[in-house]
Amino acid sequence: MKRRNVLVVGSGGREHALAWKLQQSKNVGKVFCAPGNGGIPNSTAIDATDFDSLAEFAIQNKCFTVVGPEEPLAKGITNTFLSKGLETYGVSKEAAIAESSKIWAKLFMKQHGIPTAEFQTFEDPASATDHVKKKDAPIVVKADGLAAGKGVAVCLTENEAIRTIDEMMVQKKFGSSGDRIIIEDLLVGEEASYMAIVDSESRTYVPLASSQDHKPIFDGDRGPNTGGMGAYSPAPIITSDLEEQIQQDIVVRFIDGVRKANIEFKGTLYLGLMIREGQPYVLEFNVRFGDPEAQPILLRMKSDLFEYLEACANGRLADMGKIEWSGQAAVCVVMGSSGYPGQYQKGKIVTGLDEVAKGGHVVVFHAGTARKGSNLVTNGGRVLGVTGLGDTIPKAIEETYRAVNKIHWDEEYHRTDIGRKALRHLHAT
Repeated sequence: MKRRNVLVVGSGGREHALAWKLQQSKNVGKVFCAPGNGGIPNSTAIDATDFDSLAEFAIQNKCFTVVGPEEPLAKGITNTFLSKGLETYGVSKEAAIAESSKIWAKLFMKQHGIPTAEFQTFEDPASATDHVKKKDAPIVVKADGLAAGKGVAVCLTENEAIRTIDEMMVQKKFGSSGDRIIIEDLLVGEEASYMAIVDSESRTYVPLASSQDHKPIFDGDRGPNTGGMGAYSPAPIITSDLEEQIQQDIVVRFIDGVRKANIEFKGTLYLGLMIREGQPYVLEFNVRFGDPEAQPILLRMKSDLFEYLEACANGRLADMGKIEWSGQAAVCVVMGSSGYPGQYQKGKIVTGLDEVAKGGHVVVFHAGTARKGSNLVTNGGRVLGVTGLGDTIPKAIEETYRAVNKIHWDEEYHRTDIGRKALRHLHAT
């Protein structure tokens, strides 16, 4: 295979991890990232939704394109690129509805027998409020549209649920994404993430390693949801038997469902799962690699990522074998700006990365960073994804936090318990 240049679209830790992994391929020449960030090599300042400029860049640099975030997928970047004859990994606008509309996703799950929580949908706040008053809290309130991972609220009281409805539907906290909402039963269990590279046309999927995200901002899974404060892989809660059940009861049914709906799905299927009494329930579909789950997963991946993405984009995924994974565990701790997911300051000087680089078991993926003269500065709520390998999850936790403690900036914040949930399963075996 001729060496190909690659354009990764996006600017976060997931995109840095994708670029890092793709650059290792013997089939890849130069890897560009747009718009990238202060830590991603070959970043070019083109917005992720400026499709015409991105396409022109891909044409000029003869790039195979990999799309990271959900927004450009939902707005049709893949459709635009394919119309220009550009090879692209990422689902079409039509397939992205599985993530861009939670209501569509829930109705799809119900139609195709995919296990999920009981729910109702609402288009006006008065009806939603009346419904809440008849329900027993806690309940879950979700904005229908995209909200950067923050449009889901677990409401412990009736008043909290009513306030959330008002924020979403009246105050428009998430803009038009809150025009419609879902109110669903709270499933109590343990969350996990499961992803697969999917080509619905050939009815083929290649599973990725299991992982677990940590969305709430504070230790012990308290506080408001974020885009994700850390992750680890593998997730011990997903046993081999449970993985087979997830594949047959969810992944295969999803593929059959989109085929019946005449939607071609070529890209990453992400399942946000709740494992309750040993059974998997789908909390949400995403149509791209998880962030931060991509960081520990790609650190463990031994196979050539480019070969799988290129094969999927070109209808040859059925020719690919299973992905080979390291037997080691990986843990990613997100270092963020104090105040996130609310208001936070930017421009804080980051120090300590040179010290971390001296170790061989940790990779620091940049998310919200920028260059200011000779300094690296903070430029987002989630700033770095410090990701370490270890022979076991406890060793990976230790390795990662050792690196975290070497990195500093004013008003830095991180959770101190990433990976701790996995230890319960390890001690139980």
